[in-house]
Amino acid sequence: MSKELSGILKACRDFTVKKATAKKRAKNIIFTTMSVAHVDDDLDAPGEVYYAEKILNNGDIYTGKWSDNCPNGQGKYLWSDGCMYVGDWVKGKTMGKGKFSWPSGATYEGKFKNGYMDGEGTYTGCSNDTYRGSWVINMKHGKGTRDYVNGDHYEGEWRRGQPDGQGRYQWINGNQYIGQWRNGKMNGNGTMIWASGNRYDGSWEDGFPKGNGTYRWADGSFYVGIWSKDSREQSGTYYPSGSQTGTFDWDPQDVYSNDLLGCQISPGERISAYPSQKMVTWPCEGEFLQKLPIAKSPKANNAGPKRNSVDGRLSNGDGYGWGSETDAASNSVLSEQPRESSEETRSIRTDDSDNSRGFQPHCIKIQPNKKPGTTISKGHKNYELMLNLQLGIRHSVGRPAPATSLDLRATAFDTKEKVWTKFPTEGSKHTPPHQSCEFKWKDYCPLVFRTLRKLFKVDPADYMISICGNDALRELSSPGKSGSFFYLTNDDKYMIKTLKKAEVKVLLGMLPAYYNHVRAFENTLVTKFFGLHCVKLTGPAQKKVRFVIMGNLFCTQYAIHRRFDLKGSSHGRVTEKSESQIDSTTTLKDLDLNFIFRLQKVWFQEFCRQVDRDCDFLEQERIMDYSLLVGVHFREVSGSGEPVTTETCNSGVRTPTANADQNGDVSTPRISRADMDLLFDPSGWASIRLGINMPAKAELTVRRSDFEAQLVGEPTGQYYDVIIFFSIIDILQNYDISKKLEHAYKAFQYDPTSISAVDPKQYSKRFRDFILQVFAEDT
Repeated sequence: MSKELSGILKACRDFTVKKATAKKRAKNIIFTTMSVAHVDDDLDAPGEVYYAEKILNNGDIYTGKWSDNCPNGQGKYLWSDGCMYVGDWVKGKTMGKGKFSWPSGATYEGKFKNGYMDGEGTYTGCSNDTYRGSWVINMKHGKGTRDYVNGDHYEGEWRRGQPDGQGRYQWINGNQYIGQWRNGKMNGNGTMIWASGNRYDGSWEDGFPKGNGTYRWADGSFYVGIWSKDSREQSGTYYPSGSQTGTFDWDPQDVYSNDLLGCQISPGERISAYPSQKMVTWPCEGEFLQKLPIAKSPKANNAGPKRNSVDGRLSNGDGYGWGSETDAASNSVLSEQPRESSEETRSIRTDDSDNSRGFQPHCIKIQPNKKPGTTISKGHKNYELMLNLQLGIRHSVGRPAPATSLDLRATAFDTKEKVWTKFPTEGSKHTPPHQSCEFKWKDYCPLVFRTLRKLFKVDPADYMISICGNDALRELSSPGKSGSFFYLTNDDKYMIKTLKKAEVKVLLGMLPAYYNHVRAFENTLVTKFFGLHCVKLTGPAQKKVRFVIMGNLFCTQYAIHRRFDLKGSSHGRVTEKSESQIDSTTTLKDLDLNFIFRLQKVWFQEFCRQVDRDCDFLEQERIMDYSLLVGVHFREVSGSGEPVTTETCNSGVRTPTANADQNGDVSTPRISRADMDLLFDPSGWASIRLGINMPAKAELTVRRSDFEAQLVGEPTGQYYDVIIFFSIIDILQNYDISKKLEHAYKAFQYDPTSISAVDPKQYSKRFRDFILQVFAEDT
């Protein structure tokens, strides 16, 4: 045993602490059910900080600053199994700078947040496997470098604990890869340089060359072609150097079987136990709610001491499931506090103070979810149109086609070629007999959309079953403002929208640029298009129905409680519905928005970059009138249908679920339910992408009475744990003569900056400025 540890043990046996002020005595301390250690000592005088040396009942030892019955300030904690933490503590949690060491000799030194490795830090394994860089909730996330135990080195971007993004991997044998990564594998555009001087430049997929690429030898000769592990898909041309003669018999498959054998990615050393898994629940965490004086409010009384979460678990709103004794104690505090005797009451009661300052009060009420739309059954006016659509899709997708490269020729985008397929009721050589009316079918740029589906990783069989299976489509209750009708597949994966002829022209005109854009940026927020088709009904009228097939943003296991369509304009951008009339299918607009969405730093930075890229693309294509569709899922909803708040800030608004000191000031916010779920189920990270399944915090805002001059309300400091979804939609309106006339007409009546119809450059700037007020970094 070390001299230091012997000294601590001796000091603890003779433990006495002199205190300058009198303290209340307590013979029995009740810990929450999550506690893993006990300290038999006095209750502290609130807020007093002093140096303490504590031995816990399970053999753990703490020495350092102490207040409110838990570590606060600099301190050292030694676990009985040999783990040790030295650094900053706040309310019993490791928070700030510190060092954690394992018995094996591994160490982490850097930033901590709520008990987790979070921020800049260095992990050095017992075998000297070292990572230096950014961490988020115990995972390598952001920019960082890693020196592996076998001598390999990686420097670049990380996501969810794996190399992801742009990075360079250097093998100890001299080989190196510089390029894009995904989930720890070489994926995207990149360059492999061998120690011999040979190199490959081109596309990669799951760690291997796939698609267009060039292999170069050190002598100057090179091979250009399409690469694949399947030799049947491999094709290309060899170009010898000026000094080389003779026939070249090199096989490109040698790259897979020989060259890449020395380019395996090291798995690295795994962390045996995370510091957060070793953390103790201190008395201050359970007793905090009992000590904190909280004003009584009508909402608190109605909610009761326990709330039902969305998944059915009982909770008091903080996501940790306190025991009944804590709930009863906190409820009694609410009962005993005078109704209007504190600042908290004045802050919470929006019916008095908010209205006096000109704010509009908000009461969020979650209605039961319902499936949007009406099933198109026999007898529906569009029943035959649905059958025609399904027959045409089955014909288009099921038609055999050769394997396609992602590099398309210009002829694939040619819209002059018009090929119609006739579908007689009795069937033909290429079409089956059917029970609908006779019709003609047209595919626009079929090769482009087939390649887009491949690029978006849409399985052809699943695509066909979703649209053309036994289940009928659902028609949304009313057409959009443009007069288009919307249909949903029964599994909610795909949305079908009817288009005007002008919109089809816009899409076909921008298709080459759209294809290049979505290929270059896999996190693009613009709508994903999977097919463009036309049904021409036979008969005297010969009516044509054009439609596009898109991905449905809200196809998710999470219930969408609120949806917003945001443009950044104010004229007409409000939904005239009361809170009781708003349900999961109601699309709210800019002036209905009462949240600011806060994303983690890494995601927020990526969001800003992608919004800029997408807006630049739309501006170049002269597109305007698009919007950001946002769906919000509240992680916890009370039994009365109100979202449960998770934390507050120093804005004067306080709830019983905040971590506050005796004066009511919030110091250490709890980790969100969303982050907790991800921490204990890391596989959940795999489903998160920019705009899809994103954990976030929604901060409630309130709007002044003159709300048309205030697009984004004032933040209240009241937060909700949410999962959000967002995408840029309605990108088929260009600034044509009709929009120019609309702008000129409305500019006489309204503020020109408040209307939707403006020049694409002005629209893009206004949209970006607004969206970057609605979304912010979670600090």
